[in-house]
Amino acid sequence: MVSPSARRRAVRGCVEAGLCAVAAACRAVGLSRSGFYRDSLARPESRRAAARILQLSGEHPRYGYRRIGALLRREGWRINDKRVQRLRRREGLQVRKRQRRTRRLGSSESLRRRATRPNEVWSWDFVEDQTENGSRLRLLTLIDEHTRRCLAIHADRSIRAADAITVIEAAIARYGAPAHIRSDNGPEFIAYAIRDWLGENGIGTLYIRPGSPWEQAHIESFHDKLRDECLNRELFGSLREARVIIEQWRVEYNEWRPHSSLDYLTPVEFAGGNNPGLRSPSGLPAPRIAKPQPNGDTKEPVELQF
Repeated sequence: MVSPSARRRAVRGCVEAGLCAVAAACRAVGLSRSGFYRDSLARPESRRAAARILQLSGEHPRYGYRRIGALLRREGWRINDKRVQRLRRREGLQVRKRQRRTRRLGSSESLRRRATRPNEVWSWDFVEDQTENGSRLRLLTLIDEHTRRCLAIHADRSIRAADAITVIEAAIARYGAPAHIRSDNGPEFIAYAIRDWLGENGIGTLYIRPGSPWEQAHIESFHDKLRDECLNRELFGSLREARVIIEQWRVEYNEWRPHSSLDYLTPVEFAGGNNPGLRSPSGLPAPRIAKPQPNGDTKEPVELQF
């Protein structure tokens, strides 16, 4: 606690909790009373920007400062990432995440088909979770590797080969058929029913080598975001509740969440889909926000179109 702002927050906390008077709290933290009572010299637009940064950070605690900055610029704010990072660090809002290093079991020099256009390579896999009463919850996820769009997330107690076919049929009816679909060697994906159905529809299969999850990197990265931003934050009371919450997150991921590997576009924008405008996770249109000007004046609010 070395910065004046941190000391002022400590004094304010002690006084509001009724632990001591302002003078005693200032002596304890080494802050003058004039420094505690001084008015902020920040401009009104700076205070509004700081309040919006804190609001977005509270709504999305697993977003880093770059993604928060991208959201602000979408709303019309002229702000750079360093300023967002500085304010979040001052408020103790850094996102820390320790990842365990994975030892590779084989060589990674084998040729792997890379998607260069939409619907060239789809990828699917399973994620495990549970409801509040401890019942098993299994998720089948399907993404487009080129656009990073999540095409479907099917949640159920158990998922068989026939269920997987139903999910991909619905995705094909909405987005078109893929040229290839990538998966691991799980029993659901190597089942005769799935392989026969894919062959009848002219869809090629790409199976990764056993024990080589890095060959399916796109969907593994998607699972990391799904678990970090949704599954680890939500407590599902029932299967129906889980389906509703997960589908809401899927829509947010596709239409509202900036993707760093897509130059902070959303997957829908990168795919060139018909996006009527930025929408918030609640499904409501983005707020009409006036862009701050250097002289403190504001322009007429306009609704952003993408």
